[in-house]
Amino acid sequence: MPQTSRYSDERVEALLTELVEVLEKHRAPTDLSLMVLGNMVTNLINTSVAPAQRRLLARSFADALQSSVSEDAAH
Repeated sequence: MPQTSRYSDERVEALLTELVEVLEKHRAPTDLSLMVLGNMVTNLINTSVAPAQRRLLARSFADALQSSVSEDAAH
């Protein structure tokens, strides 16, 4: 069952659009984009989450990422 977000779809889409625009502006290839986004996630977890909860949150994030990745041919 999908989880309900406390944030509106519009707010999520607006942030996503801005992040994509920054990556496109810098012509960041996929590997660099993933590196930057991964570093951002790590920084958010390390600076905004209690130390005792960091590994659990990182595991939950990784699991959610795994389940959201499509296996159909994207390109």
